[in-house]
Amino acid sequence: MSEVGHSDGNVLFPVFLKLHQIQTVVVGGGNVGLEKVEALLKNDPNAKIRIIAPQVLTALQTLAEGSEYIEILNRKVRGGDLKGADLLILATDDYSLHEKLKKKAKKLRLLTNVADTPDLCDFYLGSTVKKGDLKIGISTNGKSPTFAKRFREVLEDILPDSTPELLNQLKSIRDDLKGDFNEKVERLNEITSVLTKKRK
Repeated sequence: MSEVGHSDGNVLFPVFLKLHQIQTVVVGGGNVGLEKVEALLKNDPNAKIRIIAPQVLTALQTLAEGSEYIEILNRKVRGGDLKGADLLILATDDYSLHEKLKKKAKKLRLLTNVADTPDLCDFYLGSTVKKGDLKIGISTNGKSPTFAKRFREVLEDILPDSTPELLNQLKSIRDDLKGDFNEKVERLNEITSVLTKKRK
C-alpha cells in the first residue's frame, strides 16, 4: 500500500540526517537533479554529493566548482556507482533506468528517492524551515508540495529572527539547572510555557 492511501494518515517518520557525514549519489544532471542538489545544500552547504550524468547543467557545474564536497562524473551511471553510497537520489526522465537502479539499491539496502515516483521512494525530500539551530520539516505525504511550500513560507514569516538567540539562552539555562531529569523538564516547561499562551 502506498503512503498516500494509508488509512492512518501520514505514517512517515521524520529524521534529520548529517549530510556532511554520509555520501549522497544523485543520478541526473538536469533541472530535477539541480532541484534535488539545491535542496540538499540548503540544509547542509557541506553535504557530500556525487552527481552522475552524461550531461550536467551549467548551474550544477557552478555549484560543484564552489564546493570541495561535490563531485561530478560526466558519464552514464554504472551499477558499481551505488556501492559506498548512503543515500541515492534518482532524478532523470528515464523511468526504466530508475526501476533498474531501485532494484539494485534495494539489494544494497540503500535508501532511495525517485523523482516524481512516490511508489519507488524510501524517503521524500520535504520542505524545511530553518532559523539558526531550529529546523522544522513539513510533509503532506506527497499530496501537495505546493501546500508544503506555502506553509513553510508562513512559518518562516511567523518565527522571529531572534529564534537562534532564544535557543542559545534555553541551552544555557538547561546546562545550569540542577536536579534530576524530571525537575529539569518541569522547569524548562515552565519557562517555555509563554510560547503556547494565546495572544490577545
